[in-house]
Amino acid sequence: MNHFIEEGEAYILKTYNRFPVVLDRGEGVCLYDTDGKEYLDFGAGIAVFALGYGNKPYNDALKSQVDKLIHTSNLYYNVPAIEAAEKIVKASGMKKVFFTNSGTEAIEGALKVARKYGYQKDPDKEYEFIAMDQSFHGRSQGALSVTGNAKYQEGFVPKEFRAVFAEFNNLEDVASKVTGRTCGIICEVIQGEGGIYPADPEFLKGLRKLCDEKDLLLIFDEIQCGMGRSGSMFAHDLYGVKPDVLTLAKALGCGIPVGAFVVGEKADGILVPGDHGTTYGGNPLAGAAVNAVFEQFEALDLITHVQEIGSYLWETLESLKEEFDFITAHRGVGLMQGLEFSEEKPVGEIVKKALSNGLILISAGNNVLRFVPPLVIEKDHVDLMAEKLRASF
Repeated sequence: MNHFIEEGEAYILKTYNRFPVVLDRGEGVCLYDTDGKEYLDFGAGIAVFALGYGNKPYNDALKSQVDKLIHTSNLYYNVPAIEAAEKIVKASGMKKVFFTNSGTEAIEGALKVARKYGYQKDPDKEYEFIAMDQSFHGRSQGALSVTGNAKYQEGFVPKEFRAVFAEFNNLEDVASKVTGRTCGIICEVIQGEGGIYPADPEFLKGLRKLCDEKDLLLIFDEIQCGMGRSGSMFAHDLYGVKPDVLTLAKALGCGIPVGAFVVGEKADGILVPGDHGTTYGGNPLAGAAVNAVFEQFEALDLITHVQEIGSYLWETLESLKEEFDFITAHRGVGLMQGLEFSEEKPVGEIVKKALSNGLILISAGNNVLRFVPPLVIEKDHVDLMAEKLRASF
């Protein structure tokens, strides 16, 4: 066994069953382990590293900020965070931003906004959320309470603290579960961990109408599907539906830990000084990362690129589906796609074999291969991925 792995097993709390690989460096859309083996990366650190590895303007921006100022706390303003907030607000068409350190923390903040929105209407009610079956929103107790998979909740979130769950893409089911205690509805625009399921247009439009009629806050989780991955800067823009609160992370900082929740008109002003806080959130280094990401999106015209390469990936995965009977479904948008497999072909085994063949893939649920590569991949990378994947079957 690699001595680094031995040390990791000795000193790091074992909450992951890690693959026996020690990644050491990256270049372009490839990663290299400590033995020098090359891996084509179609996981992007779980949909994080949108710009690929070694993007010089991004790296230079971070190096420059490290030499200048890394942290101040939120007792003071800092220029990178102000500039980053402006970019997010203008890109989203919403009102205000709160920076967090992760997607889970962005969800926590969004839930607090919705709870206080309800509290301001009637402080005597015990408010609850409607969330979606098979959803995933994070690992903290609050985020787990709205995560629609009992295996993540058991042992951590008592049943009385959990949200009311409805069927994703079933508007009638959601509407039937709205009560006087409901303060908000939360859903992913494209379900990620649950198996790569895009929302139906009429479902999102119906949620917006329902929240308007019942005076609820609509929360869209775009932690994974946002920041260009869908072929639009934010996936909800594909539907023409605006949330009241939007959560972001992952590719927002492309590796620097940063998330955000963004509020629209209806939710602006709900949180006031003292209601919420974070020590590290929105520090100058995180702000510099967000600014560099937005600048590179524009310089590389990444949205157009994702649309083009996403279509090519779709055609390639469709061909694989037609070629192999054990591939039972293909879903997704842009560079967030999934192949579903029959029970005879365990996805976990495919992921392991692909890794040995120099291809990094991740799963979604028990039977879906998830394709979330860096957004800068080219057609030849898609072709090479398909070649390695065939060999892994």
